[in-house]
Amino acid sequence: MSLPLPQSREDIEAVQRSRKRIALERALAAPFYRGRLEHVDPVKLDDPLEWRKIPILEKSALRALSAEAFYRDFCRAPRDQIAEFWRSGGTTGKPLFYPRTADDIRYAMVGFRRTFECMGFGREDVAHLSFPLGIHPAGQMWARAAEEVGIGVAWVGSGAAAPSLLQLELIQMLRPTIWMGMNSYGLHLANLAESRGVDLADASVGKICCTAEPLSEAKREKLERAWAAKVYDGFGMTECTMMAAEAGVSGELHIWTDLAFIEVLDPDTLEPVPEGRPGTLVMTPLFTNHCTPFLRWNSGDIVVYREEGRADTPFSVFPVIEHTQRTAGFFVIRGINIGHAEFEDFMFRHPLVNDFKAEADHRDGLDVLEVSIELKRTAAPESVVDQLAENIKNTFEVRAKIVLLEAGTLAREFESSVKAPRFVDRRA
Repeated sequence: MSLPLPQSREDIEAVQRSRKRIALERALAAPFYRGRLEHVDPVKLDDPLEWRKIPILEKSALRALSAEAFYRDFCRAPRDQIAEFWRSGGTTGKPLFYPRTADDIRYAMVGFRRTFECMGFGREDVAHLSFPLGIHPAGQMWARAAEEVGIGVAWVGSGAAAPSLLQLELIQMLRPTIWMGMNSYGLHLANLAESRGVDLADASVGKICCTAEPLSEAKREKLERAWAAKVYDGFGMTECTMMAAEAGVSGELHIWTDLAFIEVLDPDTLEPVPEGRPGTLVMTPLFTNHCTPFLRWNSGDIVVYREEGRADTPFSVFPVIEHTQRTAGFFVIRGINIGHAEFEDFMFRHPLVNDFKAEADHRDGLDVLEVSIELKRTAAPESVVDQLAENIKNTFEVRAKIVLLEAGTLAREFESSVKAPRFVDRRA
């Protein structure tokens, strides 16, 4: 189960050829797929037209099942073979809890180990891990993977488990070379450090590993500026494993097509899009399907696929995807759409704004946008507030009320959240 790195595209195609058939066979054994797959010829799965006879599996189809039906009809391993349960990712809808067999875990570990190798982390490193530890698998799987490849690791967990002030103390005490966590929590730690007079840029961390959240260029730049560290992004799904990582070129994720068969399709027609065009990522796990036989799972991620990346490493044998970081989050203020991602990037690019929160409210018969900010200690408050209000008006065509907060206010408010709730709609 070591699954060595393939040496050529031919090696990858050989793995896909054998494992796609196994994936189909395992799905046929699940009552959920009864009547949905019998028309597919398992001998012809390398023919794209035959493969596309398999229906796309949407998240809504599984979430519509009761818990009893999900475990009875979709999950196929007997309970005495279950080693763990993994919580599905995402922040919308009812979560699912996927059973994983011991074989699933061993194969999934390949993907987590590869992230370290792809990013260039090694035995000389020590990692401070701030991913949640528990039923969401990223934290404990990465901690185990670090130990397997010889990287020292502090299993710290998220701020909900280990208070952020303690995390800063541990970083100063243990002097890790890698910080691992969600990018929003990395920004939260940086903001808390600023409010406490701790200079993270003078700390030992030189590399940051993120996943599970969109990482825009503005967020990447702010993280790298605050920590004086190189940021690496990773990509994975609880329906599969860690599937991709950067190898030094920002935004280019080498995707491990020997672990998952991927397709990039038009979101409306579900037909393949040309290389270099955005499309929805559809994925079939090739090894981590002993219990949950996902076939053509529509992840909802909008990505751009390219056959070749710019990095020159052993992982260049794989194609790359670029995540478009699209999000459906937005405020409508007096008829104006304000995208959360665009507004967040706008705020993070302001060099004197340390942290912020945006709230939509309804006052005196009108919708209002209130933006609470904390400034760097060297900033002149009045000039920044006036200039920021003017820039928001010019950029988003909405007047915002700017509220100046004491340093550390938002850090305390965000402390109990894994993902900082920077956008709040109070009009509901």
